[in-house]
Amino acid sequence: MHVIATAGHVDHGKSTLVRRLTGMEPDRWAEERRRGLTIDLGFAWTTLSDGQRLAFVDVPGHERFVPNMLAGVGPVPATMFVVAADEGWREQSTEHLAALDALAVRHGLLVVTRADLADPEPARARALEHLAGTTLGQVPSVAVSGRTGAGLDELREELRALTRRLPDPDPAADVRLWVDRSFTVRGAGTVVTGTLAAGTLAVDDELVAYGRGTRGPAGVRVRVRGLQALGTDQSSVSAPARVAVNLRGVERSDLVRGDALLTPESWVTTEVADVMLRHATDEPTAGTLVLHTGAAAVPVRARPLGPDTARLTLDRPLPLRTGDRGLLRDPGRHEVAAGVLVLDVAPAALRRRGAARLRAQALAGVVDVAGEPAQLAARVAHLRLREHGLARRSELSAMGLPTAGRALDEEWYADETHWAELVRRAPEELAGWQREHPLAAGMPADALRQRLDLPAALTSTVTAAAGLVLRDGLVRRPGADTALPPPVEKAVRALEDELAAAPFAAPDAKRLDALGLGTRELAAAVRAGRLVKVADGLVLLPDAVERAGRTLATLDAPFTLSQAKNALGTTRRVAVPLLELLDQRGVTDRLSDSTRRLRTD
Repeated sequence: MHVIATAGHVDHGKSTLVRRLTGMEPDRWAEERRRGLTIDLGFAWTTLSDGQRLAFVDVPGHERFVPNMLAGVGPVPATMFVVAADEGWREQSTEHLAALDALAVRHGLLVVTRADLADPEPARARALEHLAGTTLGQVPSVAVSGRTGAGLDELREELRALTRRLPDPDPAADVRLWVDRSFTVRGAGTVVTGTLAAGTLAVDDELVAYGRGTRGPAGVRVRVRGLQALGTDQSSVSAPARVAVNLRGVERSDLVRGDALLTPESWVTTEVADVMLRHATDEPTAGTLVLHTGAAAVPVRARPLGPDTARLTLDRPLPLRTGDRGLLRDPGRHEVAAGVLVLDVAPAALRRRGAARLRAQALAGVVDVAGEPAQLAARVAHLRLREHGLARRSELSAMGLPTAGRALDEEWYADETHWAELVRRAPEELAGWQREHPLAAGMPADALRQRLDLPAALTSTVTAAAGLVLRDGLVRRPGADTALPPPVEKAVRALEDELAAAPFAAPDAKRLDALGLGTRELAAAVRAGRLVKVADGLVLLPDAVERAGRTLATLDAPFTLSQAKNALGTTRRVAVPLLELLDQRGVTDRLSDSTRRLRTD
């Protein structure tokens, strides 16, 4: 299926043309049919000679209903522009064309209607001249008569050729269905319609309904209960398509025109966006403009940044991505103020003097390639990394950006310069911590993370890149476990000398205090492998367990605590915890009568 929208001045025969092409009535309201004036969006479809299904979004042409027209044109990639032979180019012809140009619509067809009432060539020539100066460029044209049917066969062939020129959207893309109608069907519940521009919808899909009527800033989770395309039930529909979606989990009043159905966890909703302005009629005036994008119309305040860039602050959030098109309209003047190309949907705040000027300079580099969507997105991704240093793959994707910079893992990416600075700073931060905490086993990983302003997931990555060791939640230099501060080194050596002479004569608290070995100093010596901890405040040389085993092997089994104490030449204060340590290490077995024997297995 392909979808195109009509455009053109009021009463130039757009609806009549759709009616003749499809055999369907596009005007949905009795008032429209009674007055012969299209007020709201109409929808109809037909099958072309090659079997292609073609859906029309018929838009109103009167100036009072331009917002309705924009809601229909916004998500549609092509237009059938209509000019009457007997009236020629008129005011709404100009406004509709300005809107199509602002939205950068590149595919179209000119139809000169009422060719039975006047020579169509003057109207055709003037219309083609107008269209040539826009994004539509040179388009085919057909003269027809809705009354006699003349030219309709040629028009059908041109429509078939137009559908062949349209780009194929990605069926696997994230869904963003802009709602253009919401109503209730008895026995079915809430139904919304819209133009599916990319992605695929299927029955039982879970989506997020997001907009003015939904509850809460995150929208409402809904499920697709049923799906129709061109009036036929479908199990799934891929873009491009006109679809009607029956939803479970939301009331009709919760969704209005301009709201959206979104793939969950795949979109950024934003109230602030930096944009490029195209064909601005004047410098935007804050608080007087309406942003039209998709089927949405939202009041905005515009802050100029540079000659062709601005920051838009929206009255309500919208799901936007880099590369989205829209237009700013001045509702007071009834004219298009500028076309809009979305550049950044999550820009940093402008807090410092001159920040707007610097931001405009930064955006200038991406504006250079505004005509190439892929290059634009890539440059915005690199700009974002330069400004923020780090970004997640899912975050970039939700903004419509590709991955960029250095891949740190499957999710995180870094600006090369920023990452090199983090790797350089990590050892410096560790050294600073060690100066403040000379006896600490290491720097807590969370402390390093905070000093480097890192996400927790990247702490191990940066420590490894910096040649540091992360173990048990602590960051150290390689081999740092064996290094002791000079005062502690001197005290430990003195203790080693004493224990060499009397291996099991563990110093008491008074002696340890005299040596300057407190709890932290002893812990550092144990980590360095210089001492072994037998109990709190009780340390021996590292070979104490092995040496005790050899000594106790000389006793007859089983032996008592007293016999062990005497053989080891120590006190009960040392012997009791030392024997318990031997039990834990599997050197001795404690028997039921509290005697012990050496384990032989």
